[in-house]
Amino acid sequence: MENILSSPNFPRVIKTYVLRAGRMTAAQRRDYEELSKVWCIPYEDKKLNYVEIFGNSNPVTIEIGFGMGTATALIAQANPDKNYIGIEVHTPGVGKLLGEIRSKELKNLYIIQSDALDVLENMIEDSSVAAFHIFFPDPWPKKKHHKRRLVKRPNTDLFAKKLAENGYVYMVTDWREYAEFALEELSLTEGLKNKYKDFAEPQKWRPETKFEAKGIAADRIISELMFCKAGK
Repeated sequence: MENILSSPNFPRVIKTYVLRAGRMTAAQRRDYEELSKVWCIPYEDKKLNYVEIFGNSNPVTIEIGFGMGTATALIAQANPDKNYIGIEVHTPGVGKLLGEIRSKELKNLYIIQSDALDVLENMIEDSSVAAFHIFFPDPWPKKKHHKRRLVKRPNTDLFAKKLAENGYVYMVTDWREYAEFALEELSLTEGLKNKYKDFAEPQKWRPETKFEAKGIAADRIISELMFCKAGK
């Protein structure tokens, strides 16, 4: 039976984001107009074929909510033997990352501009994702808005379903209450196991993001979580 909550005609009722009007720079607008047809994958209710997209069978990492994409591009550049799909709804960030793809001559990074949960449900094969990167998602701090948080069940069940064996979910936040909330939600997700006792040690390969720098400047604790899909 079709999941009407994630179909184009019946959009998801509760979103994990709010579309805010963001000003695009001239460069971002130019890059968006010139490059989106090349490096953006249109949303459609059809499973992706990674080999057709990337021209190889390298493992695929999906980043949800890449913001302006600076860390995304740096990680892709540092790992040419891995493929990356960035999912983001905000057009200025998409335009910025498209410019990074061009300037860094990246061949292993594509973008989908759509609701990440709809993309996972309808475009991503089960057991096909090597990793999920979720860097500084909106914490939705008010209790009445916790239902909008990305890292919570049943969303985490969907992550587990899409992960390949030994794949991982890696989340970073500067909102301690959200980190504790996500730790509990991930711990209760069937098929996922914490790689650490509780919070993860800092992953040195991850570049610092602008959100992270703001959090540090505000004396907020940076919390990291790393959960792996256990092998059979």
